[in-house]
Amino acid sequence: MWSLLDAESGPFTAILSCELSPAGSVGHHVQQEFPEVVIGVEGDGQATVDGRVLSLGSGDTIYLPLGSVLSIENRSSDAPLRYLIVKARG
Repeated sequence: MWSLLDAESGPFTAILSCELSPAGSVGHHVQQEFPEVVIGVEGDGQATVDGRVLSLGSGDTIYLPLGSVLSIENRSSDAPLRYLIVKARG
């Protein structure tokens, strides 16, 4: 994961470029500070938001309100999952 935003700009607090290894996962965690948007860039993944399973691939967009519980899985065993996370003040 690396930041694409040098400093806070307007309502945005972070824009992160993320790469999840083949068959990798990000465990359940709560959106505690800021709402987020997750944007699929490349690969075959799935996100679970508050128990609801959603596709996370190229062009998929997932909104996470404050307090949501998120986990992400890379469904591919041989290719990374790439996605962006945009955080902003609510």
